[in-house]
Amino acid sequence: MLFAMRKIIAAFNMTLDGTCDHTSGTPDADLHQHYTDLMLSSDALLYGRITYGLMEYWKPSVYQPSGIQSMDDFAKGIDQVRKIVFSNTLKEVDWASAELANANLEEVVQNLKKEQGKPLLICSRSLIIQLLNLELIDELQLCIHPMVEGKGLEFFEKIHRRIYFNLLRTQVFKSGIVMLCYGMKKD
Repeated sequence: MLFAMRKIIAAFNMTLDGTCDHTSGTPDADLHQHYTDLMLSSDALLYGRITYGLMEYWKPSVYQPSGIQSMDDFAKGIDQVRKIVFSNTLKEVDWASAELANANLEEVVQNLKKEQGKPLLICSRSLIIQLLNLELIDELQLCIHPMVEGKGLEFFEKIHRRIYFNLLRTQVFKSGIVMLCYGMKKD
């Protein structure tokens, strides 16, 4: 019996000028809800060491809610979902729902992709770039914040060749953030 391979979704925030620093942008309740829903519809979140460290910000909010519903829901969501962390330097992770990857990125993603289940969500710029270069991304979701940062880390740096996408859907949030969802064209 044939079954569809698990979908690999890359999701990230960036500004109009392509900056993807986590301190840039204009997150609001709608955006937090979007990412909460996306996380909860995934079997696992894949992080690099740096992004995983940034996401640990949400751990205390599970036990000490902020009182802001969208942020508290996001914190509960990220706490629940399995996290696989890719790092050459970390020896352990202390989040109960997190684990260190036991092989390289390509091997882990290829193996997880073959399993049945909900999509995998790639949440780290470095992993997204590597997987784009390996042509292992099925769907790219970019939330574009309506601002120009003027400096910072460029999202699509280090892409090895031209990559084509098909626009699958868009969503405009009240704040002016636009989510563009693309499917990667495969040769």
